[in-house]
Amino acid sequence: MMKPKAVLGIDAAWTLTNPTGLALVTDRGEGWELADIAGSYNDFLAIPGDPPILRHQGSVPDPAALISTASTKAGSKIDLVAIDMPLSLETITGRRVSDNLISSLYGARGAGTHTPSALRPGKVSDDLRTGFNQIGYPLAVSEISGPSIIEVYPHPALIELANAARRLPYKHSKIRKYWPHEVPGARRRQLFDVWQQIIELLEAKLRGVVTALALPSSDSRGYELKAFEDKLDAVVCAWVGVCALDSAAVAYGDEKSAIWVPKTSATDPSQLGCSKLCLIGAK
Repeated sequence: MMKPKAVLGIDAAWTLTNPTGLALVTDRGEGWELADIAGSYNDFLAIPGDPPILRHQGSVPDPAALISTASTKAGSKIDLVAIDMPLSLETITGRRVSDNLISSLYGARGAGTHTPSALRPGKVSDDLRTGFNQIGYPLAVSEISGPSIIEVYPHPALIELANAARRLPYKHSKIRKYWPHEVPGARRRQLFDVWQQIIELLEAKLRGVVTALALPSSDSRGYELKAFEDKLDAVVCAWVGVCALDSAAVAYGDEKSAIWVPKTSATDPSQLGCSKLCLIGAK
């Protein structure tokens, strides 16, 4: 009988005041499926029956509580945590080898990385990595040999998922930039169309995504759309974690940090002319 597997995806905010999305996926022998999804740490850790939080608030992440709750919901140990946040075995003060590698591979397609600093994510990143490490989940930068955390980045992951030529236009805050000549209602419809396409692509990888991520109503408030987007990103993070756990992802970086991206024929490192550093973690 196959041993159950579980991955927790976290679309982590770079500050303690912004919301964070979380998605738990499991495989009990019948393929991967979405087991739980939440728009904040508080919502994920909430006890059933607690009053709902209307506006998803930021909070200090508690790795031990997250793993305990996720394990209970999954009914098995969490094998991997995939986090959308710059992470490193050394304090981050600026761009890393991993940032530069991803930007060199995906920058022309609109998916270069943001530049991290000592302030953003700064201590938030250090504390998150340290907290997971203390409970037996070290940062994996080249291979996964046991319970671990990994850094992921949704934009290149979605390019691979959709086999797209460029970064997908799915960020609510950028819809004016994506469709400058459309009226607001048309922009929102375009955004929802992209969201629906992503959801259907993820459903092919993880059962239950379509049911869990029903599109918001057309008159949803901005914070509600952002909460939906955070959940969607968390599912993408979880899917990248699944790929990494199933030896279908590449870790781009060095011995200090790495960003994991799903591996397709288009991202076969041997076909990319990468440096040695680019090949670290390729499986």
